[in-house]
Amino acid sequence: MNKRYVSIWFCHLLADWQEIRRPELKGIPFVFATPDHGRMLVSAVSVLAKSRGVEVGMRAADAKAVCPGLEVLDEKPGRALKLMKALGEWCIRYSPFVAVDTFSADGLNMEVSGCPHLWGGEREYLKDIINRLKGKGYTVRGAIADTLGAAWAISRFGKVTPLIAPGAHAEALMSLPPEALRIEKATVAKLQKLGFYQVKSFMGMPRTVLRRRFGEDFLLRLGQALGTHDEHMEPIHVPTVFQERLPCLEPIRTRKGIEIAITRLLESLCLRLEKEGKGLRTGVLKGYRVDGKVVGIDIGTNAPTHSVSHLFKLFELKIDQIRPALGIELFILDAPQVDDLTAPQEVLWKTTPGLNDQSVIQLLDRVAGKVGAHVIKRYLPDARYWPERSIKNAASMSEGAQIPWRTDKPRPTELLSRPEPIEVMALIPDHPPRLFVYKAVRHQIVKADGPERIEREWWLDAGEHRDYYQVEDEQGQRYWLFRSGHYSSDQEYQWFIHGFFA
Repeated sequence: MNKRYVSIWFCHLLADWQEIRRPELKGIPFVFATPDHGRMLVSAVSVLAKSRGVEVGMRAADAKAVCPGLEVLDEKPGRALKLMKALGEWCIRYSPFVAVDTFSADGLNMEVSGCPHLWGGEREYLKDIINRLKGKGYTVRGAIADTLGAAWAISRFGKVTPLIAPGAHAEALMSLPPEALRIEKATVAKLQKLGFYQVKSFMGMPRTVLRRRFGEDFLLRLGQALGTHDEHMEPIHVPTVFQERLPCLEPIRTRKGIEIAITRLLESLCLRLEKEGKGLRTGVLKGYRVDGKVVGIDIGTNAPTHSVSHLFKLFELKIDQIRPALGIELFILDAPQVDDLTAPQEVLWKTTPGLNDQSVIQLLDRVAGKVGAHVIKRYLPDARYWPERSIKNAASMSEGAQIPWRTDKPRPTELLSRPEPIEVMALIPDHPPRLFVYKAVRHQIVKADGPERIEREWWLDAGEHRDYYQVEDEQGQRYWLFRSGHYSSDQEYQWFIHGFFA
């Protein structure tokens, strides 16, 4: 798979950020200024101030003369970089590889190989990023290309399309000015002095000539844009609050050594969790091998815990997945997800049935560690009308029900996830059926109770109500049937089976 990159340019980063914080500035021209050798120079300009002739690098006194009523704000060093890092952390939802642009602190670079299809394609992917950033109040432009240099150039200087097809980045660069290659202003001036106003003017020239005239840095930037030189990215890493590290004096290659390392890491981590009243929900163990590769395993719990013995048992189930090879020289244990853990109340008689019993929770954790967390399901009541929608999956074992379970009406022991059509014969309209055929089997009904009317959730979808009946056949088996809507002479309504009683 060829790599694909996205470059996002924040056209007025600090000005947009200030207008988000202070909406009253939207109708007032303003700039940010920073001291430089005893004078104040403009470092960022609002859209309104720029339209009145104020430019970055201008003296603040000259800017006030050009634009009467201009408001000058003091710029704090490092503010733009801090803001870009925060926006970069937000963009990690779109790609795990997000980096602040090192050439200009007003953009983000992302490697998005294999990501756009999750949004339905590159067009929808880029559109979602741009629209959500614009919705936050930022003026942004973005582009996708095979190389980071090409994406950067198109996002800032492109005029045709921001989506550069695979293999078409060289052609897209031809009509752009030299500064689109992220080169120094002095080099741009040299190129323009020689009459090179577009990249295509010098793109095909011998590299030895270009190196002699413009230097190695110029060739590097040209190669990065064309894809002949690799470009390194320093991705933003979201810091993990709860993390423990264990460097090893000698590389660890045995299972016993890995167990000792896990135990020491858990003892340190659980001590911190206990002091802060937290419990681990997700744990990730990484081992950095001598050959430079990283191996790891992860665990999850149904309820927060800081029990060393319990967490060790969960890791122990997966130790065989670690391949130490020549040896592991560094272990890192992360707890990316933790929850508040309330201390249990002391009682004279310990009566903690069901999910209140910690031994049950620990058993479920070990089952999930062996066969997967997806096999464990817990349901809670949901405030919905349709029976198949009246339950929901619990997010955790500690989550409580917001509403009580409904017990005023009988419900089947087994409820079908989707009602299935049946053939029914009823003597009188709106009466229970006398027989029904389900999966080619005829059931003669001897007892029936109902109807119980359940209205459709009209705010979700259109349709008819349901009239439910509890019926019993000649074999003593009980079923839950319903008719969709009323009987009518000009329209036939279907019957369905929805569940089985014990």
